[in-house]
Amino acid sequence: MPVLNVYDIDKNVVAEISLNDAVFGGPVHEHIIYEVVRMQRVSRRRGTASTKGRSEVSGGGRKPWRQKGTGRARAGTTRSPIWRGGGITFGPKPRDYSYRIPKKVRKAALRSALSMKVQENKTLIIRDFSMDEIKTKKFKEVLDRFELKNTLIVIDRENPVLELSSRNLRDVKMMRAEGINVYDLLKYETLVLLEPSVKIIEGALLS
Repeated sequence: MPVLNVYDIDKNVVAEISLNDAVFGGPVHEHIIYEVVRMQRVSRRRGTASTKGRSEVSGGGRKPWRQKGTGRARAGTTRSPIWRGGGITFGPKPRDYSYRIPKKVRKAALRSALSMKVQENKTLIIRDFSMDEIKTKKFKEVLDRFELKNTLIVIDRENPVLELSSRNLRDVKMMRAEGINVYDLLKYETLVLLEPSVKIIEGALLS
């Protein structure tokens, strides 16, 4: 069972927390992580690419020249795909690229990603991240104290002060516990969990 220190925002150790083995201490299944990340990235594709076929391109109403006797190849329309300005053969059309993976597999991938962060010592637990005002400078001071740069911060509930204070920092993302996902866990180097969010995550992944 992984045991991590719990810090306050002044970087003092205030307690220890035992993490659930099934969520934070299990085996890392890289193939499952790959499948879920692929699903997430594919689902974000807009799928708006579109081209016109020969029947959709304007023009080409008459035959360019007579069928025989010119010495040139036969041609029925200037909108043929082999002509400049003609239609596109087998070009892309708007489509939905998204697909779904079973819920159990998604949860397994999330458990694997969380376990990997703990095994790599890239998980930090903070008891409370309280701020009185929206101030990016003060928020950045706390991150610098922990030497955090590329960071995903998971909070347990809506917190407009924290969310707005972190919004302008390029390498920092803040999300609530219910929105945690495999792609963001891998994208950011360090995972910071507010202590109350640990139980929310464990409850969701053990159900």
